[in-house]
Amino acid sequence: MTASLTQTAYQVSARSLAWLHTHRERGALPAGTTADLGDPDSVYKPLGETALAASLVLRESAAGRTELHMARELMNFCWRQFGEGDMLYERLLRCSMMTDPLETYAPFARCGLRHEPLERLLAHTGVLRSVRNTEVVPNRRLGVANAARVVGLDARDSPYDWATLTRATWLGATPEPWLIDWMTGYCVTHTIFHLTDWGARPSGLPEDLAAYVRAWLPVWIDIWAEIEQWDLVGELMIVGCCLEEPYCELADWERLARAQHPDGLMPRDGEPVTGEADLRFTNHQHTAVVAVIAGTLTVSRTLGGAAGPR
Repeated sequence: MTASLTQTAYQVSARSLAWLHTHRERGALPAGTTADLGDPDSVYKPLGETALAASLVLRESAAGRTELHMARELMNFCWRQFGEGDMLYERLLRCSMMTDPLETYAPFARCGLRHEPLERLLAHTGVLRSVRNTEVVPNRRLGVANAARVVGLDARDSPYDWATLTRATWLGATPEPWLIDWMTGYCVTHTIFHLTDWGARPSGLPEDLAAYVRAWLPVWIDIWAEIEQWDLVGELMIVGCCLEEPYCELADWERLARAQHPDGLMPRDGEPVTGEADLRFTNHQHTAVVAVIAGTLTVSRTLGGAAGPR
């Protein structure tokens, strides 16, 4: 079963990565885009998510030569879109309390794509009380803390209080698991992603929370798979790879593989995939990113990839 699981996860991930690579120009920033973004979620955020997926493919080094090449090309494409860091620097310089320049920069730093002026500015703003207390949802605070850790900016004189940040989240209260809703499901997944740095530090998830997740993760996956919410299903499957004892099931991967289109498009839900090519890319880019990460981590864990601080 392990061989079939690894092969299926690899195939889904590789096809999704190839789809992102083939259509990458559809996700490019519009001509004339500046650091003053009118709608950051439209293209800027998806570009950062694509870079994240590519960075994890490169970090795990569990893919084939072709996939590693595509991941590196995607990283370089996204880096160029951000002016090799200049756009992130300008954005932070103009809006010092924004957290997205740091969060967007982290995957690039993970892969050795550095911007020294940005890092100096991040080191300055990152310890300011105004920035540390920006009002964002609790799991997002963990995202900022993890990004700082990846970049190497978790200041010794002002470290993040991981325990307090963790217990401020929905998951941190180990609440009634049957009351989880769609948005809370995403919050749970990201809490775990950030605590474990996308599976690199599974010990970052406290033991009581790990036991809670281990007990309820199969149920949550089945619930959202039943109503064909493939994007959230994929995120929950990533969660399984972030545990000390990974939860990776062949049946879950076979279900995801059946939903994937022959060209590699991974639909976000069970609705018909319609519209012209640009719209199809916009609507399903995130689910492809999720599938790449889930498959990459599943392959790495099932092949015995060492999980631990990196």
